[in-house]
Amino acid sequence: MSAPTIHRLDEATVARIAAGEVITRPARVVAELLDNALDAGAGRIDVTVDGDGTERIRVADDGCGLSQADAERAIERHATSKLPTGTDTDLTGVSTLGFRGEALAAIADCATLELVTNNGEAVGTELRVEDGDLSVRNAGRPQGTTVTVTDLFADRPARRESLAGQAAEFGRISELVARYALARPEVRFSLTHNGNETLSTSGGGFQDALLGVYNAETASRATTIEHATTVDGDGRLSVRGICCYPSVTRSTRDHVRVSVNGRPVTDSGLRRAVVAGYGSLIAGTRYPVAAIDIAPPARTVDPNIHPAKQEVGLTAREEIEESVETAVSKALTTADIRRTEDAATDLETELAAVDRSDPFGEVRVIGPFRDLYLLCEDGNELLVVDQHAAHERVNYERLRGSLAEEGVPTASVEPSETVSVSPAAAAAAETHADLLAELGFDVDRFGGGTLRVSGVPAPLGRVADLDLLVETLDKLAAGQQPGDQRDELLSDLACHPSLKAGDRLTKADAEALLERLGECEQPFACPHGRPTVCSLDESTLAAGFERGSTRFR
Repeated sequence: MSAPTIHRLDEATVARIAAGEVITRPARVVAELLDNALDAGAGRIDVTVDGDGTERIRVADDGCGLSQADAERAIERHATSKLPTGTDTDLTGVSTLGFRGEALAAIADCATLELVTNNGEAVGTELRVEDGDLSVRNAGRPQGTTVTVTDLFADRPARRESLAGQAAEFGRISELVARYALARPEVRFSLTHNGNETLSTSGGGFQDALLGVYNAETASRATTIEHATTVDGDGRLSVRGICCYPSVTRSTRDHVRVSVNGRPVTDSGLRRAVVAGYGSLIAGTRYPVAAIDIAPPARTVDPNIHPAKQEVGLTAREEIEESVETAVSKALTTADIRRTEDAATDLETELAAVDRSDPFGEVRVIGPFRDLYLLCEDGNELLVVDQHAAHERVNYERLRGSLAEEGVPTASVEPSETVSVSPAAAAAAETHADLLAELGFDVDRFGGGTLRVSGVPAPLGRVADLDLLVETLDKLAAGQQPGDQRDELLSDLACHPSLKAGDRLTKADAEALLERLGECEQPFACPHGRPTVCSLDESTLAAGFERGSTRFR
């Protein structure tokens, strides 16, 4: 990429794009510097963070670099090489990530900024802005740019105090870098925190990016997407990306990442379209892992609708969303998405007795229906029991009792296993270590985005697998408070070993399940609120068969 020439925008253009750039937290600094590096044509970007990011952020790239004159102009407000000047400037045609020319000036306004750059000349430039004072000197550096930001918010104590803890702030940065790595899979990214590399991608495409952000198992259970169509009359739309098989799911939408022309965006419509592409392959309470980038016709995209450029306007939205859904659906149609599960019944251990009569004491099991429901006779009623919901309620009340007394039992993992998780999930593991231990997990950081697991919950004698840890961390990383999460996480823990659709019960197991359900304090709903039992009165059946009120008529 040839070196850009930075110029000051005229007042008319500034009036159309001014967003009042404000650096609100360390992740915003990283976002602006990543935009600049990618716009410079970088093939490799290395991000280094100390502490929560206020101590030091360093972003180094191998892009085209700047001349000394352009470097000095770049720290001025509304000075940019990415947007032409003039009243006829077409903002809908902007293809760069940045264009307002505010980023470096806004960062220098609330931190010490050092920029070292070289556009391929024999000598580079080092520029330093501290307390409003600018110093410039020659420097040695290969082609590219390194920006180091230190003492962020040093003169803004209120803003520093409003930041979350180190783990939470770095979690935001980690998620941000992951989004860029998946939006630009052809670029090599690395992220280092306090001297430990936490994320690294090879620039080899979507599969390699997924491997760097997650792990080998997740990357191996995914299929890439390449789809092209026309929208808005005759404009070309391309959809590319990667989506994991339905067997790889998460409890939140956070792992459905979308970007427009390589720009990570927050767009609920596009995210819904990705989920819709899975159809009925995923239950409504679960969400896929996917990264989708769309390239619509330039005239259909407005990148200037959000102060932080986190959203874009799409004029052909309905057509674009429909195309995204189709692209995901077609990709999954040709993929091997089969899934097998081992049944985990564990119906032997009794619950503590409750002080009331057993509501299922006189119930007679007739048999299973579709290996999902149990048909039972109870006097003049036909009971239909959802075996998963019933088993989940039994398991939940057992676990709740265990948690109140001595915590969820833990099974040792010998030798310890390692699991790679998203950067945000790794930060959550550190922040919520006490809650994880209470739930039966023995986890500690192994370095970067890798966790060492020495113990896992063994609810009711059934040892949980590592997928449950990943799911739990994803919920904690979503930002909900642990106090509000405890019951929900316990419900998930109860769900994990419970019967699934297709698990056939013997008559003895079915009778044991009803007996245990009758011992529960709230037997008629699972811990997520779904009913466990539905009933049909004999009179309802008689009316359906037009038998009148006489039983044997």
